[in-house]
Amino acid sequence: MVLVTGGTGLVGAHLLLRLLEAETPVKATYRPQSNLGKVKEIFSYYSQQSEELFSKITWVETSLNDICGLETAFENVTHVYHCAALISFDPRDYTILHKINAEGTTNIVNFCIAKNIQKLCYVSSVATIGKPAHNTFANEDDEWYDDYANVYALSKWAAEMEVWRGAQENLPVVILNPGVILGPGFWDTGSGLFFTAVSKKRTHFPPGGTGFVSVKDVVRIMVGVMDSPIVNERYIAVSDNLTYKEVLEKIAVGLNVAPPKKKLPFWLLEILWRLDWFLGFFGKKRKITKNTVLSLRHPVHYDNQKIKEALDFSFHPINEAITLCCNRFLEESC
Repeated sequence: MVLVTGGTGLVGAHLLLRLLEAETPVKATYRPQSNLGKVKEIFSYYSQQSEELFSKITWVETSLNDICGLETAFENVTHVYHCAALISFDPRDYTILHKINAEGTTNIVNFCIAKNIQKLCYVSSVATIGKPAHNTFANEDDEWYDDYANVYALSKWAAEMEVWRGAQENLPVVILNPGVILGPGFWDTGSGLFFTAVSKKRTHFPPGGTGFVSVKDVVRIMVGVMDSPIVNERYIAVSDNLTYKEVLEKIAVGLNVAPPKKKLPFWLLEILWRLDWFLGFFGKKRKITKNTVLSLRHPVHYDNQKIKEALDFSFHPINEAITLCCNRFLEESC
């Protein structure tokens, strides 16, 4: 039996589909406010047996900090995919980010050790990959510093340290560090906001860029490393290093709208993060921080050679993922 934490998220839902199509018995965790119907919807994008596949999931209502609920979730489990996480870049969310992402991962690792789990696959982020000293591609061996890290990266780094602690206690682990994950169905959060923004015909695009990868490739890698003899390794999962301008232009083509033409100047971004900081005192959710602007000034390119060699893996063209997302977005907008 395989356990998937965060089964209602973008990665979790796609992972569940792949496991079920391989006839793997699965459990999945979800929170009370989660939308299980979204998982069915994701399944329907790819399969005509979405209802039948969904019915095979054993759902456990719990959270990463609910010890009693996790006790139930781990019953009769042999392998664990830890996908659940909170994503926020608002500095005021540091405490809750650490509680869920770091302390929650501590609980997952402790249960894995106590239950003699055969392998744990943890989904982290390229936010915890160190920046190279020179203008080269960042890889898994680059040293990470927290000097300018955002609060999300800090919480994911702390979570990775818990996974490595598990490895020291003889728990077989693999860590995946994906870039921005592109996949359909979640248009109000994460990378789905790119599609929503382009559909509104925004005129400006941010400078900089980062690594991108399709959710299907992330899931293929997760299953690949879990089914392999690989243990105690971490892998960057990035298929393409792109500027935000390039990604938004590709999305605009798929949505048949005009792409944003004007790059946001850094002088304006410097004003915006200060204004955003000020408005935060009145309860407004932070959208841009000083560290956000720093990351835009110093974009990082990521090296994917390690995972390609480990699994003899070939990434799908990122255009395929963008086209799929655009088609689904248009269908759901009608």
